[in-house]
Amino acid sequence: MAARLVIAERGRPLGSPFSVWLNFRLVPFLGAGLSKLWSYTLRVRREGFAAVEDVVARDERFILSFWHRRLFMMPLAYPFQRKGCGVAILSSDSKDGERSAATWRWFGIHAVRGTASDDGAKALVRMIQAVKQGWDFGITPDGPRGPLMELKPGTIALARKTGAWIIPVTLAFDHQFELKTWDRMVIPFPFSTCIIKYGAPYKVLPKAEDGAEGLRLQREMDELETWAEEVSRG
Repeated sequence: MAARLVIAERGRPLGSPFSVWLNFRLVPFLGAGLSKLWSYTLRVRREGFAAVEDVVARDERFILSFWHRRLFMMPLAYPFQRKGCGVAILSSDSKDGERSAATWRWFGIHAVRGTASDDGAKALVRMIQAVKQGWDFGITPDGPRGPLMELKPGTIALARKTGAWIIPVTLAFDHQFELKTWDRMVIPFPFSTCIIKYGAPYKVLPKAEDGAEGLRLQREMDELETWAEEVSRG
């Protein structure tokens, strides 16, 4: 059996033992705990979920593609229990990336280390390895620093190289507020209704044109974002 890809490796020295405990153990634990408690107050509904369940039932891999501003409650979009693997994300080798990876670990989400913006080819290779070894993947095509809601090519390349399904997804809340961050991160008020809407799964053919496939995914994600904004406005 081939050696399993090492997931959630530490990227660089993190500081003193106390600093490691505080910043990369305690803070992620508290952050994940607060987020989980927050999510338990939400009334969750799903639309378009049956097609995603069919992909899982066939034991095929998929890529969840969503805008960075919808990240906060996105673990709710992946309620599956895969044998041996689950869902992975790309997390940088920086200290911020280590803190992020440590936080997502509490949700059962694993981090493939690398930074698409700094070394896109190396990060893509690691993501391809992860999917081929059985992981689904969650991607924010406009992350980690934008431009906001502008698709980068990594999602299309990953789907083409692995044969994984692309599934656009978004979260909408009937009561929410926005943070003053570059991505205008959306945060639901406690006890809001959360609607998770999945686009139809589709594959990128080996000889398909990157530009056309990128425009298709951009259009579908923009349509989901428009729908989510309409839900928030009632």
